[in-house]
Amino acid sequence: MLLALEGIAGAGKTTLRDRILATAAREDIRLGHIGQFSWLSLEATRSIIGLRAGRPATDGMRAMAAVRGDLELHARHNLAPALSLGPVIADRLILSTACLIALLHDRPVAHYVEQLAQIRTSRADLTVLLTTEAELCHSRLSHRPTSRRFGEDRSTADRFADLYEQAANAWTEATGLPVLRHPCTTEPDLDLLTATCMDRLRETAPDAVPT
Repeated sequence: MLLALEGIAGAGKTTLRDRILATAAREDIRLGHIGQFSWLSLEATRSIIGLRAGRPATDGMRAMAAVRGDLELHARHNLAPALSLGPVIADRLILSTACLIALLHDRPVAHYVEQLAQIRTSRADLTVLLTTEAELCHSRLSHRPTSRRFGEDRSTADRFADLYEQAANAWTEATGLPVLRHPCTTEPDLDLLTATCMDRLRETAPDAVPT
């Protein structure tokens, strides 16, 4: 099983990921962890770094070619080997990539979701979209010691939040796969999200110890 955590910066993805990983470890569930990109192609990496910095490619087609090529490598060389050992959790994946390209290039996010969803081996069985309010996300980011990255200012975060909603709809329409939408605002939110994800992971984990 591949579980993808999506949402704007500060939504709680890292907190949820760490809670799930810790819970899985306590239950002796082998759970892999993987990032958004493969970084296995120098050409694609250059384009992705530019996109992540807020610099659009020459056009949307060039950006799509770069991220699609990277995703194909990611699926083949990273995701497939990891999934052969058990379930995997991804901190951002296809929806985040589609939203980034859509923000920087003038085309509906659904177009990019549909293109990336064609790589079936990278499709998440369950996508969790954290719908934490942008104002709270911005407040959380303001307390981090690191400098702000592209997309973390309030106005861009609002645009990203809208794109994520559109991308989630497009994802389910294109793949038939579910997207769980829920904020990660309070401790009960975190508990609920962790429990829901763990229930799905327990169904597919090969090395789980019965409780």
